[in-house]
Amino acid sequence: MDFSFSKKEEAFRKELRAWLEANLPAGWLDGTFKMPDDEAGFLRDWQRKLYEGGYAAIAWPKEYGGRNATLMEEIVYHQEMVRVKAPPLINYVGIHMVGPTLMQIGTEEQKETYIPKILTGEEVWCQGYSEPNAGSDLAALQTSAVKEGEKWVINGQKVWTSFGHVADRCFLLARTNRYEKKHKGITAFLLDMHQEGVETRPIIQMDGKHDFNEVYLNNAVAYDADIVGEVDEGWRVSIALLMHERTGIGAQVFTLEQQFNDLVAVTKELEADDGEPLMNDPFVQRTMVDLYARSRGSLLNYYRNLTKQLKQGHPGVEGSMDKLIVSELTKDLFSQAISLQGHQGVLWKEDAVIGNSYWQDNYLYSFGQTIGGGTSEIQKNTIAERILGLPKDMGR
Repeated sequence: MDFSFSKKEEAFRKELRAWLEANLPAGWLDGTFKMPDDEAGFLRDWQRKLYEGGYAAIAWPKEYGGRNATLMEEIVYHQEMVRVKAPPLINYVGIHMVGPTLMQIGTEEQKETYIPKILTGEEVWCQGYSEPNAGSDLAALQTSAVKEGEKWVINGQKVWTSFGHVADRCFLLARTNRYEKKHKGITAFLLDMHQEGVETRPIIQMDGKHDFNEVYLNNAVAYDADIVGEVDEGWRVSIALLMHERTGIGAQVFTLEQQFNDLVAVTKELEADDGEPLMNDPFVQRTMVDLYARSRGSLLNYYRNLTKQLKQGHPGVEGSMDKLIVSELTKDLFSQAISLQGHQGVLWKEDAVIGNSYWQDNYLYSFGQTIGGGTSEIQKNTIAERILGLPKDMGR
């Protein structure tokens, strides 16, 4: 396999690097930037800047505001964004999940109404899938949508809703019919979050941050024009969105590669009791070699899956492999980073010895990565059944 980039791709890399150097916030590259109190406003402005520069959604077709980038140009894009640790996309759900799903399944009216605002960051999206009793078993969801005249009245609760506190709209699944088979009778709605019947409550994480939310739906309203696909056929729509989500998560192999390199630097910076760098310790060396081999394997597997995607024109179930590998390996990598710091690994914020609690923050967050986007157990079932061809889990 040839891992070299073409002259066109390297030219794109050079162009993107120049744009990032000119447009990243002052102090970002030298590490002196301080996030403003209005982080959401800052991130909306950042996405607007990406849009104006032609970098908000490079893989989208040109008719939707993208630049119709090739998959290899996408790889270059991810590599460069990871290299500078660029600000995150506040509209990640919109860019990587809702937008591509609407292009694939949505009506022309939905595409015209929502896609331009997704791209500019004018409308931020969240995803209304998980419920208190329907997480991994998504088809068990109980949020209901009942047709009353020209509108659908929605009642229920969603949980672990990322970006829900800043979202303008929600890609929501609700039960519209109760068939014997629970995968039937689900419908996908594009819900306005700024209405009286929608209440968002924060979930404070163990690191003190607020990324997730509970969303309560009390006679919230949607209309026929807000339905994606067909009534009662939302399961097919949900699977299409999850395929796009897991492909996006899989691209985190480049973040993982950068984090491994950062960890190597830590092993050279920290010293053992004898004053020698930890990297000289044979036990540390063995652990680092194991992490390197696994991270390199995850990258090669991602490239293999991209090759298949190039041939078939859309993401496939192989995204579950990338998601499983990356999320589990990320947890192991940050666990190693904390272990290397010894007793100092429990220090946090301004007391942290290395990286102002970068390693501690990401270690705590890594546990959630094995849950969000489908738990590791669900990914294993998907891989077993849909890739390896093993019998279905009879317990489900």
